Amino acid sequence: MSGDDTPGGGHRADEAGADVAAPLDLLLTDAALGPLRRFLPGTSGIRFAASLARRPKRVVSRGRALIGELARIGVGRSELAPHDKDRRFADEAWSQNPVFARAVQGYLAVGEAGRGLVDDAELGWGDHQRMSFLVGNLIEAAAPSNNPLLNPTVLKAVIDTGGGNLLEGLRRLVRDFSTPPRVPAMVEPDAFEVGVDLAVTPGAVVLRTEAFELLQYTPQTTKVRRVPLLIVPPTINKYYVVDLAERRSLVEHLVRSGQQVFVISWRNPDARHADWGLDSYGQAVLDAMDAAQSICREKRIALLALCSGGMLASMLLGHLAHVGALDRVAACALAVTVLDQTRAGAPSALLSQQVAAAATAASRRQGYLDGARLAEVFAWLRPNDLIWSYWVNNYLLGKEPKAFDILYWNADPVRMTAALHRDFIELAVTNSVTEPGGAVMLGSPVDLGKVDTDAYLVAGIADHLCKWESCYRTTQLLGGNTRFVLSTSGHIASMVNPPGNPRASYRIADDNPADPQRWLESATTVDGSWWDDYTDWLAARTGPERNRPRRLGSAAYPLVCDAPGTYVHDR
Repeated sequence: MSGDDTPGGGHRADEAGADVAAPLDLLLTDAALGPLRRFLPGTSGIRFAASLARRPKRVVSRGRALIGELARIGVGRSELAPHDKDRRFADEAWSQNPVFARAVQGYLAVGEAGRGLVDDAELGWGDHQRMSFLVGNLIEAAAPSNNPLLNPTVLKAVIDTGGGNLLEGLRRLVRDFSTPPRVPAMVEPDAFEVGVDLAVTPGAVVLRTEAFELLQYTPQTTKVRRVPLLIVPPTINKYYVVDLAERRSLVEHLVRSGQQVFVISWRNPDARHADWGLDSYGQAVLDAMDAAQSICREKRIALLALCSGGMLASMLLGHLAHVGALDRVAACALAVTVLDQTRAGAPSALLSQQVAAAATAASRRQGYLDGARLAEVFAWLRPNDLIWSYWVNNYLLGKEPKAFDILYWNADPVRMTAALHRDFIELAVTNSVTEPGGAVMLGSPVDLGKVDTDAYLVAGIADHLCKWESCYRTTQLLGGNTRFVLSTSGHIASMVNPPGNPRASYRIADDNPADPQRWLESATTVDGSWWDDYTDWLAARTGPERNRPRRLGSAAYPLVCDAPGTYVHDR
């Protein structure tokens, strides 16, 4: 991605748009039941109202402050102003025209009062998260920039085009909301083509099963590390988030550093595969490990797993530890992965046993969870960046959204089987992975404390799906030496973090205390991408070097087809 004239604005759109794409298992309930459920306050609304009723002085004080500020706005004496980086109000008319300026100031005053009331209520953590989400979404929706009669940029477009922008916007609105996900399109469906300008690192499919295709990538150095790396992508996204465009591909970066790389490309399941659960996917990872080790003629392998793929891989490591086969894993890395679901952010606050049961029943009836529905849920987590900015661009201005590779990937989801949906929700509700023997993988009780393999953990400080503090708690669960790296990006932007970005940096520390804030205070900031740091860390555990193989695959695993394979094209 490049350029600054995006609805969210350049680098900001890159990170904000990307952040919403990755799966978060605690949101799977909303994807099954529909995102509108989250806009119903339910019992949290009742407790919110009751708490404010017990604190009338705070409500009166908040109301007086709002009335006073509105009065100052009316006479032109208010000092309220949007943040310099708030691109919704970048047009100079928002500050120069008294009508538009007062509209913005009134919006800011009401928004501040609304959010303040949620704080004044002193709710419990879960209720506070729910009400903050609801109030925040209502405030974002009420922004004057979303109103065609109050947005100066839109009014100028109406004059310039004779209203043609609104007609084109209406056409786009009808198209976007006719099928899921019913949110503004963030990228045109023909903006990219997988295998042409995305997922283009040379390689081949060396194994195809009912559940996945295994991709092996062509070495690009004369010498390669002996121990291969297997990448386990999220289970509800296409794998090519690790192989985007040239110079934005983690796979390309690793191959050019001398690493032998294999990647799982999950099948897009349908109702026929409803019974594939955690064990099915755990066995699939084992099958991929067997193939990669056989092809490379090695007894060990390294793992890199992303988001929900990281949950899957972690449980598989627990299984290997239980059966005495953990020595086959030379190193493991988890990116933006939450294993401890305790207070893992707003999504976990919205989860309950009753809601979870209803969600799993919904996916069981269909046989799978539709990835498009999940994309809709994710978008509402960042409404300003992922709903309303595109509302203005696509529908009010009638413009085509800019072509961003990560947003195209975001619009190309994978369905999740009903059984896997059920299993992931159960893990989230019970938080059983954190208890020794609380979860089971392939018949083995999972005890992460017995996983003493060296581990590399990556999180994003701006991640709104998998809070970095929740990712950090994995350092206290695993039994081996762990290196925790905190990127300055969000969820997916943390993973798509190629070297060369002058604004990129990450934090590291020598020790991993129990309190993540103590870790943050002791951490050192390093300029650049964590990709280079990970490459060095991995190389120390996958050597020594040998001559690169003369061909891909082997007699036992002949080539099936060229990368990116066939499963990645299934919709």
